[in-house]
Amino acid sequence: MAKSDRSEGFRSRLLGGDRLIGAFIKTPTSHATEILGLVGFDFVVIDAEHAPFDRLTTDQVLLACRAFDIAGVVRVSEATPAQILSALDCGAEAVLVPHVDSAAKAAAVVSAGRYRQGARGFSNSPRAGAYGGRTMADHIQRSDADVALIPMIEDMAAIDVLDEIMAVDGIDGIFIGRGDLAVAMCAASPNTDEVSAAVEKITAAARRAGKPIMVMVGAAADATRFAAQGATAFIVSSDQGLMRQAAAKVLKDFAEL
Repeated sequence: MAKSDRSEGFRSRLLGGDRLIGAFIKTPTSHATEILGLVGFDFVVIDAEHAPFDRLTTDQVLLACRAFDIAGVVRVSEATPAQILSALDCGAEAVLVPHVDSAAKAAAVVSAGRYRQGARGFSNSPRAGAYGGRTMADHIQRSDADVALIPMIEDMAAIDVLDEIMAVDGIDGIFIGRGDLAVAMCAASPNTDEVSAAVEKITAAARRAGKPIMVMVGAAADATRFAAQGATAFIVSSDQGLMRQAAAKVLKDFAEL
């Protein structure tokens, strides 16, 4: 996708139903993000939950996002106001929040991530506020308009209260965590029938509520299947996964010489 096609903000594109392609970033350097931005990915997800990111490395990768015109999303390690505030102050365009299994937890995400609709701690001095270049009013207005808040549905407890979670005002979409769902269901993989049935319940609830759906996929065929259920944002592997795939292919190609 050309740079001009990505100029509109991530939240606006997500809510507008644009087809978005991204990847997890597992390595705490800027280089993979720069490459993915250059080739035309729409977004990256900095994985502060399962990879060795702290505030400094998160900040550095978000700088690369700005430099290479690719949306920066942060998967925070836990659903605390401090974690969400840190990601947003560094300039994240969206946060993925793990293990949101109730309407109360979804409401807490909104409270931590919004100013007027919540209780986000104010500062316009970090990157998000143009290092003091935005007035208080401008920073509040832009942040509330531009930041996407996306809970991760990945627990069995969430399946029973999907409509309540989706109904929380201020939630911009949902991410389906098939891996954690599979573990919680003692399933052999995320592709088993029981996990697929749970995913269908989640996507049906999201469609009823008009919420965008984000999901991780292994290939384009997976994306086609989930697109039929309403998904529009797809995380395709990770920087490490893509490198592993490419390296394995090279090794296989040379083994045939």
